[in-house]
Amino acid sequence: MSVAIIPARGGSKRIPGKNIKPFQGRPMIAWSIRAALESGCFQRVIVSTDDKGIAKVAREWGAETPFMRPPELADDHTGTLPVIAHALQWLADRGEAVETACCLYATAPFVRSEDLRAGRDRLNRGDVDYAFSVTRYAFPIQRALRITPEGRVGMFQPEHFSTRSQDLEEAWHDAGQFYWGRAVAWREQRPLFSEAAAPIELPRHRVQDIDTPEDWERAEWLFKAMRAGVS
Repeated sequence: MSVAIIPARGGSKRIPGKNIKPFQGRPMIAWSIRAALESGCFQRVIVSTDDKGIAKVAREWGAETPFMRPPELADDHTGTLPVIAHALQWLADRGEAVETACCLYATAPFVRSEDLRAGRDRLNRGDVDYAFSVTRYAFPIQRALRITPEGRVGMFQPEHFSTRSQDLEEAWHDAGQFYWGRAVAWREQRPLFSEAAAPIELPRHRVQDIDTPEDWERAEWLFKAMRAGVS
């Protein structure tokens, strides 16, 4: 059995109510739920939350909320791995045999069903523990700058001051949308970022972290542009 698990903790501080705040006509979490349901990849789509309001909205959009996440897994410092491990253990305790699980973030309005299917297909090739979304950095990270305590500028890697951009290795980062994994890898909380993981490449214009009001505003502009066929 394959399951989608959408972590959605209550109590967001920088964007209050972020997981269910309206985004382009739907509660934010609804975009992830619908993509999971429409992908055809999952026997169950489960939202792991500690918040009754989030749970209610999740059910209205077709997800299950068979348990409430315990408080010790709902603070500001809890990572993704223990949250997914908890959900899988809850299912195992009830005789549910899960083989693969996809952690799908609640604030991923750009996620597409075809990307979820690509992640599933890559994981099912059998040579990795995880397959997750990544995208390219827009600028060579080897030429990144820092601002010093004195208000001056310095390079993180000054040895690359004269290196041409096209001669530098391309760098990628986590796109923050979805993470397919084998159930055993999730339960054992094996590291996500390792040679046991495979990338699912996404274009930069479909990737946007949403952690601040500025991020939210930019995401809405990107979303509108894509809907209008501008991107």
